[in-house]
Amino acid sequence: MKLEDYLKEIETFIKDYLDKTKMSGYILGVSGGIDSALVAMLAHRAVKDKLYCLVLPCDSNSNDEKDAVELLEKYHIAYSTINLTDTYVKMVKDMEKAYGHELTPLARNNVKVRLRMVTLYAIGQTRNSLVLGTDNWDESYTGYFTKYGDGGVDLLPIIHLTKGEVFAASKLLGVTETILKRKPSAGLFIDQTDEGELGVTYKEIDDYLLGHEVSESAKERIEHLHKVSALSLIHISEPTRRRGIS
Repeated sequence: MKLEDYLKEIETFIKDYLDKTKMSGYILGVSGGIDSALVAMLAHRAVKDKLYCLVLPCDSNSNDEKDAVELLEKYHIAYSTINLTDTYVKMVKDMEKAYGHELTPLARNNVKVRLRMVTLYAIGQTRNSLVLGTDNWDESYTGYFTKYGDGGVDLLPIIHLTKGEVFAASKLLGVTETILKRKPSAGLFIDQTDEGELGVTYKEIDDYLLGHEVSESAKERIEHLHKVSALSLIHISEPTRRRGIS
């Protein structure tokens, strides 16, 4: 199946699922990264003004917000910006004071991700909308997501696309150049990169998932990440299982 045809299947699935549930629309957090940009494009094409986006800066790089807004305004996608930084700082301070110890860096970073999830569901429930997720195949297989954070969603439209396919699809649909050129990062701390945290490149994960040859060290790392991740906690909804996308 050609990638273009699979993307049309995703769009159809997004539209049909909304019709079936009789909800009013979808809500999506747009981070300035390529995965959320692609989901925004697909959902907007599928349901038009029934998509509402949130840009949720949270003690994060200002370029994240800038890139997200550039995409949304270019394609006239409705959105609001809710800055969670003050809420995040106060929450961490209050927790550390009550607990009597500093939170670990990972715990603090995951507070950011979960705050965004809480915000999406609060606004989403108010709008009678389903929350769209942005995890791709690489992330779901390796467990590279935060439980009850970016893993806490109603629908995962691109769950069967590799990172390489996400890039190709984003380019195909006209995602802005600033996002296409970004190094994949959750933007949770300075100089953070996805591949740096994963300990393996997205190309190596793509090749592994597609049955291509990878180095023994990459294979061991990917299989370790898969083994220790709680994949059963993800509610996976998709248009169809992948069948030889090309």
